Amino acid sequence: MFKLLATIQKDIRVLLRDKVGIALMFVMPIILVIVVTSIQNSTFELVSKNKLPILIYNQDTGKSSLQMIKAIGNIGMFKVSQTSKGETNIVDAMHHSDAMLGIVIPANFSAKVEAKSKSVSDKAMASFGLGDSTKKAAVGDVDPLILYYNPVLQESLRLSVKGALQSSLQMVESRETLRTLYFSINEKELPEKLENDMLNNRTPISEVPVSKDGTKSTPNSTQHNVPAWTIFAMFFVIMSLGGSVVKEKVSGSYIRLKTLPTSYHVALISKQVVFLGVTLLQAAVIFSMGIWLFPYIGLPALNPPTDVLALVITTLICGWCAVSYAICVGVYADTQEQSNGFGAVSIVILACVGGLMVPSFAMQGAFKTAADISPMHWCLEAYYTLFLEGGKLKDILDNLVPLFVITLVIQFVTYLGLKRKNLI
Repeated sequence: MFKLLATIQKDIRVLLRDKVGIALMFVMPIILVIVVTSIQNSTFELVSKNKLPILIYNQDTGKSSLQMIKAIGNIGMFKVSQTSKGETNIVDAMHHSDAMLGIVIPANFSAKVEAKSKSVSDKAMASFGLGDSTKKAAVGDVDPLILYYNPVLQESLRLSVKGALQSSLQMVESRETLRTLYFSINEKELPEKLENDMLNNRTPISEVPVSKDGTKSTPNSTQHNVPAWTIFAMFFVIMSLGGSVVKEKVSGSYIRLKTLPTSYHVALISKQVVFLGVTLLQAAVIFSMGIWLFPYIGLPALNPPTDVLALVITTLICGWCAVSYAICVGVYADTQEQSNGFGAVSIVILACVGGLMVPSFAMQGAFKTAADISPMHWCLEAYYTLFLEGGKLKDILDNLVPLFVITLVIQFVTYLGLKRKNLI
């Protein structure tokens, strides 16, 4: 025990001298968490709170186009403004007004909508036996609306915009069809109250987030980002720990240990204990920032899981896996440059495959299969179950067991490397 304590003390002193390593393990992840959370929070607010600026050029003079513009404004996701510039200049107008979207309503929009409504009404009357079935109205399709969009908008958001616009267009066409059909039957205008009752009589949809503990709170951007980038910070101990292992190999420390009444196993255990403590400190610092600091800088606060024991166990296993991986890379690397270069690139790859940068459910084929061998994937799934779904320890066992097995495999591969290089 005395040998282990002395080795731990030595590793702590070596770690404290590594100013760059400490900065990479603490300062850089903290900056990364703040920046990424701020950016994603802005995206969430753009979709949920702010409105997309949209510029409309109306070439039509009829009432249907005015109803269309009103319907677009009533959706609630657009900040509508109109321009009198021609269709060829709408792109310049969009840049000038910082509009993300632009719509051109064709000149014959109202006439085509009215003709289409009249055709539908005539068909309905004929089916009722109230009209002339031989009479066929000449009608063509309504000319399409032209939607201009800024390429920066993601495809998912563009599809949402397109769906909202189609809903508005359907509302305008349905309104005109109802008016025409009512007039054909009663030979008088459709009452406004009846019109609103018929058009707005839609069944509401209630949104309920799925959770393990039955809570119905919607997770914010902090709940998504803080756990994810905490994992990334843990694995970045490779920049200090992997280089430390290589440095001791190159300097001959392993050979000198063989001449002393001790074993290199003691040194390995010491490094794992010290850097496991570092990963726990990283998690504590980043989680504390999310809980207490984020509200002061305008970001949503982190809501910690109710099962603290499950959080501690998950962090311990994630940290141990990160430390094991760093030591494994250090054992097989011949120089610090190899360790740092391979370590940094491999961590980014594991983060991408594991779902930290791209959600796992969006992956296809081989990448979805590769996610199962990334330790970050199982770390993230366990954290998300705790932070987003309010899960308990029993709910994350399916994630912790594969992560524990991966850690044991990494430990075994490290042992084989030490034996092959005659270091133990």
